[in-house]
Amino acid sequence: MAHAYTPGLKVKRFTIVSKTRRLPIQGEVVVKEGDTVRHDQVVAKTQVPGEVHLINVANALGIDPEETSQFMLKKLKDPVAKDEIIAKRSSFFGLFKSFVKSPTDGTVELISDVTGQIALREAYVPVEITAYIPGKVVQVMPREGVTIRTAAALVQGIFGVGGEAYAELKMIAKSPEEVLAGDVIDSSCAGKVLVGGSLVTGEALAKAVKTGVKGIVVGGVEDEDLIKFLGYEIGVAITGQEELGLTLIITEGFGKMKMPQRTFDLLKSFDGREASINGATQIRAGVIRPEIVIALTESEAKSQVEEEGEASGGMTPGTPVRVIRDPYFGAIGQVVSLPVELQKAESESDVRVVEVQLEDGRKVVVPRANVEIIEE
Repeated sequence: MAHAYTPGLKVKRFTIVSKTRRLPIQGEVVVKEGDTVRHDQVVAKTQVPGEVHLINVANALGIDPEETSQFMLKKLKDPVAKDEIIAKRSSFFGLFKSFVKSPTDGTVELISDVTGQIALREAYVPVEITAYIPGKVVQVMPREGVTIRTAAALVQGIFGVGGEAYAELKMIAKSPEEVLAGDVIDSSCAGKVLVGGSLVTGEALAKAVKTGVKGIVVGGVEDEDLIKFLGYEIGVAITGQEELGLTLIITEGFGKMKMPQRTFDLLKSFDGREASINGATQIRAGVIRPEIVIALTESEAKSQVEEEGEASGGMTPGTPVRVIRDPYFGAIGQVVSLPVELQKAESESDVRVVEVQLEDGRKVVVPRANVEIIEE
């Protein structure tokens, strides 16, 4: 039998989720291997050096560079306050004075009698890394970070914006076809992650931010509504750094796209449960998918926990798949057959294909590279 493996979006009721939480520069890890941590618990912390400001004191005072040290009122490593005078020159028996003031709070890091410049560094910025998911610390990387593991339900999206959040899931749609409009968002949605159906409107996005919604998970969004929400067009860079007031996760694609019944039912079964969400997306090398992670209780996990890293068995008849290229982009279906013979694609190249029965009953033949497995 023909056999192919295509990595795809995960929609799993039981799996093992591992997250490595790493500091941007070396610092201190404040938990131990074996510790159980909350989602908001600090697991590592450090201090990032502040911004450096270069000031040409020689030019400002009208002196030669080699005289810079003579006119400084501050020495190396001295603290300075914003608008404090740090260098001064008097001329004509003190009748005329020139000053240099500090543009910021900070510390004198450099005084150069070669260039006539000084460097002021702003205060160190404290950085704390939280666990993001509740779970157990399974690895500690000294001075760098930790790896946390938990049994969880996991739903990956196809695209997202906005960073990490943790909140209660709230089913706002009654069916996967339903549109999430602004009139269904009220004060009860504040601080929640809303689960919609086929589409979220631009009006709903704006109202969600105003209401204090933490996140939205939905099948699709119109291009123009997303651009208006962001204030710019999405490029090829990684998303997730946007400061939008909420995290948006799209499970299917752009336009009105019904959320698969299986995905909708899984999220519905966890209505009212706390979830970790992240909209970070990267489509190119090093693919990153937006995600919803719902940590499971011990009793829930006992029956069907998958080992971390367990791979899909491959694409075989009956495997659920999603088409990721036009003309059937976003369509969900099941593999019917995997023809052995190569077939000619629109590009005139010979490719391996797969026969897929779509949810609407149509059977289509598409290149295997144009589908991805929806992992059970």
